[in-house]
Amino acid sequence: MIAGSVTQQLHFEKHLLGGSSQSLKIAFIVDPLGSLKAWKDTSIAMMRAAEKHGHDVYAIDCASLCWRRPEAGHHGGVFGEAIHLHLRPDDHDWYRETGRETMPLKAFAAVVMRKDPPFDFEYITATWLLERAEANGVRVFNRPRALREHSEKLAITEFDEFTPPTLVARNMQQIQHFIDEQRDIILKPLDGMGGSQIFRIHRNDPNRNVILETLTHEGQRTVMAQQYLPEISQGDKRILLIAGKPVPYCLARIPKAGETRGNLAVGGTGVAQDLSPRDREIAEKLGPILFKRGLMLVGLDVIGNHLTEINVTSPTCMVEIRQQTGFDAAGAFITAIEHACGVS
Repeated sequence: MIAGSVTQQLHFEKHLLGGSSQSLKIAFIVDPLGSLKAWKDTSIAMMRAAEKHGHDVYAIDCASLCWRRPEAGHHGGVFGEAIHLHLRPDDHDWYRETGRETMPLKAFAAVVMRKDPPFDFEYITATWLLERAEANGVRVFNRPRALREHSEKLAITEFDEFTPPTLVARNMQQIQHFIDEQRDIILKPLDGMGGSQIFRIHRNDPNRNVILETLTHEGQRTVMAQQYLPEISQGDKRILLIAGKPVPYCLARIPKAGETRGNLAVGGTGVAQDLSPRDREIAEKLGPILFKRGLMLVGLDVIGNHLTEINVTSPTCMVEIRQQTGFDAAGAFITAIEHACGVS
């Protein structure tokens, strides 16, 4: 870890009041383990950090969640098939399974919900089940109700003093008028991730109508249109909030040549950098508000001086930030979990 990051890490974790001497059982609700890419995956970075902190790490496939009514001979509540893991440093062979059994979620000190979108009915069902687990005393991060109530695209409408000119609509005439007004826009679905189905439309684009028809399903699906921000050439910045406080470095995801999207999933290059004064202003305004609602980890997307998304389902970029700056955001997140569990 570089010297500056040592100071930043100590300062950050001091604010979190962290440092655990007690081993916890922590379950991570994730997609199937075989689909995770250890060389870049934030969930795996969290698991490794948890084990490094001395905790027992379990993975639960979201598809295995279930609820059962208590009755004679059976405990009730929310259960999942829990895989006990030993984490390895080899990104090509990153874990060993040391046990597997169906366990009640109340057996864990903390449950970390890291299932990737799509935010479909199955995802919503998972939040309902996790909310029942919460009612039985289970600590879930991020809180299921907060996940359900914070659309990653629409959540910015609460903080419109930071957003670019934006329209949320499915009426094609309204969107057409917005394009004429702004002249150059970004159009995206409300349920996408990783840069999927994001279009840049110029006022004179010959494909303008067909793009609108396709994305809105002929006016049947609501989409988001935003003014195109040329500052994207300097990167779509991911700012992480942990327990309401901004990580001191963001990851600017810079589009590859000929591309308007900076997402790493579509070939963008991640460059870690210090937060700008504007980045910090946005983060320090939103952080306490979102944390109070049960959002332990949030990823803000900022282009230039404008907030474009608030990511709450499975924010990423911890691995790249640590590789480039030495700042261990995954470790800081586990410290926040320890504090929330009362063992700091």
